[in-house]
Amino acid sequence: MDGGGRLSRSVRQTQSRSAPTRKAAPVTSRSSSNPSTRRYVFEPEREDNPNGFFAKLERRLPRGLGVAATVALLIGAGTLGVIKGGHGDNVVSAFQDTRNALANAVGFRITSVAISGRKQLTQDEVLAVGGVNGRSSLLFLDAASVRDRLKGDPWIADATVQKLYPGHLQIDLVERKPYALWQLDGRLSVIAEDGTVLEPYVANRFSLLPLVVGKGAETRAHAFLDVLANYPNIRNQTRAVILVGERRWNLRLTNGLDVRLPEEGVETALATLIKLDGEEQLLSRDITSVDMRLPDRLIVRLSEDAAKARADALAAASKQKRKAGDA
Repeated sequence: MDGGGRLSRSVRQTQSRSAPTRKAAPVTSRSSSNPSTRRYVFEPEREDNPNGFFAKLERRLPRGLGVAATVALLIGAGTLGVIKGGHGDNVVSAFQDTRNALANAVGFRITSVAISGRKQLTQDEVLAVGGVNGRSSLLFLDAASVRDRLKGDPWIADATVQKLYPGHLQIDLVERKPYALWQLDGRLSVIAEDGTVLEPYVANRFSLLPLVVGKGAETRAHAFLDVLANYPNIRNQTRAVILVGERRWNLRLTNGLDVRLPEEGVETALATLIKLDGEEQLLSRDITSVDMRLPDRLIVRLSEDAAKARADALAAASKQKRKAGDA
């Protein structure tokens, strides 16, 4: 028996040394409270058990977070699809139309529009530029945005937009005035006094505006035309003013005569031109150009017919002189 007992203890000791450490959890039988009837369940002890981490995390997260995350994911995926598909503007437009329809239904429809200061633009053009249409509601109309869009039109220098609830819209405009026609590279445009290009020249109502030609002429014409206005005899005969090399001006008169003005001393040159025209009818002669660029002289170029007539006259005079000498 001693040998058998020693063998049994040896086997149990060997098993205990080779087996992993176990944690015993007592399980008490409901039918008996006798300690001798307790049963034990042994589980290996693991320090890196992932189930314990996720269980703790789940207990700390608020309820409904998973549903909210799923909804956010679906919305994000839908938004990304709309953007990549190029339908963003359509979605925004549909949303705006929907909210405007709801606002109109409860009494915020724009029923009247008053526009003051309008001369060149029609009412429909003003509303179209401002982005106001039959679906717009006064409640959701952004007055600042409408004003910015209006000021983006070259004809409109300034604008004021007022919303008067429940359904009246007031727009006050300050329009730019058409000042001249500007020609560059064969294209004609209507410009304002400050040089702003208002529109391409297509309407006959602008045909009486002064014509300015050349690069840079649109911004410098106002100052020069103010000077020219002081000499109405020249101004009334001028068909176009031409900026040459962005430095000086030429005048093209209605009879086709070109007057080349100096870069400096323009007013002195114009006064001299008026004096010569009054004394010698210079501008009515058969000439093609008057060059006043040099301060100490004036150069006149005759037309072809005038030059030929002058040459013939000089030849005849010379021949007559030779005959008189021979006699």
